[in-house]
Amino acid sequence: MLRRILLLFLGWCLTAQAGWASYLLLPMDNTQKNHLKAYGIAYWALQRQVEVDWLLNYKGGAFAFKQAQQLENELVVRGISYQTISDAQYGQILTEIAAQESNMDVMKLEKAPKIAVYSPKSKQPWDDAVTLVLTYAEIPYDIVFDPEVLEGKLPTYDWLHLHHEDFTGQQGKFYAAFRNAPWYQDQKREAEAIAKRFGFKKVPELKGAVVQKIRDFTAGGGFMFAMCSATDTYDISLAAFGVDITESMFDGDPSDPQAQSKLNFDNTFAFKDFTLIRDPFQPEFSNIDNGQLERQLREDNDYFQLFTYSAKWDPIPTMLTQNHAKTIKGFMGLTTGFKKRLIKSDVVVMGETKSIDEARYIHGTFGKGTWTFYGGHDPEDYQHLVEEEPTDLSLHPNSPGYRLILNNILFPAAKKKKQKT
Repeated sequence: MLRRILLLFLGWCLTAQAGWASYLLLPMDNTQKNHLKAYGIAYWALQRQVEVDWLLNYKGGAFAFKQAQQLENELVVRGISYQTISDAQYGQILTEIAAQESNMDVMKLEKAPKIAVYSPKSKQPWDDAVTLVLTYAEIPYDIVFDPEVLEGKLPTYDWLHLHHEDFTGQQGKFYAAFRNAPWYQDQKREAEAIAKRFGFKKVPELKGAVVQKIRDFTAGGGFMFAMCSATDTYDISLAAFGVDITESMFDGDPSDPQAQSKLNFDNTFAFKDFTLIRDPFQPEFSNIDNGQLERQLREDNDYFQLFTYSAKWDPIPTMLTQNHAKTIKGFMGLTTGFKKRLIKSDVVVMGETKSIDEARYIHGTFGKGTWTFYGGHDPEDYQHLVEEEPTDLSLHPNSPGYRLILNNILFPAAKKKKQKT
């Protein structure tokens, strides 16, 4: 009799415990110990067909999923802050979020997006913020480059990242400073070999074809994300398709003297009416980028502001700007920020340095897909130099600047909602 009572009591305790602690809530406000790894655990859960709720504007964009011991163990191992809450408590949170007057919403994440990072096979003399944060957050990705793009492999991926790449075929305009550096020579040989393999006479023609393939990937429903010089050079290449804009040290013949007048801005994703910078000894590609002398900012006063959107009416920019901070430290790159007067009217500016009329973080749609451009090179290294050591993200687990990258990683996982504006 006593044994039966004990078994019944134990069963009641287990049932009560299951009802009391049936959800895991990961706050993403300032109480979170490791924001970056929290994205990784959300991705990890999606890989295992666990439904993830992204609570937009609730506690900094919190994540929630049903309690499971394996998930809880991973949270502990990865050092991520979380709370165990009951069904009833989670229901109260959902009621609060659903209230008409609240600027919050729930975004269901359905599947782990397959990620590709566009990068050459030769060693890069700089780091890549996206691969750094993907590795730190423990999110898997594949490396692809020109051969994979031209062979039609992009449609097998959901999300494509472009970083610090020069799609104009001018070797990053590093000619003046680094033309004799071994890494520069290696990358030049690699690009020329790929061009020859695919039947192109010169590298700019190769890059133009690659840009068209990426354009098709986006139009077909892909998610494209670019940072640093991959932003403006991508659009420049689209505008200059079929026009020679490169000098002889890059492709063996002079540029078209009428190149500027032949640009077609209808082909670009983000930018319009820009002027090419033709001088091969200048590191800028066009006047899209705000150069250091134009910006007149220093590390101690360089910040940009994120916009706030209606979670219920504008879920896409709301997802892409989830953060525990609205003021983000600025950081430089080969392309740092975009002149707002050269941005197309249908582009969504999500982050700006208002004092100098500069956009830092922009988004738009193309065909069935979307693209996001993020100016600067490394959110936790103000002026990252060539051949400098990579940033150690274990020292920056709560980086608001890196969080913007990871918002884009999870964005393709979201269940589609019709945008209302």
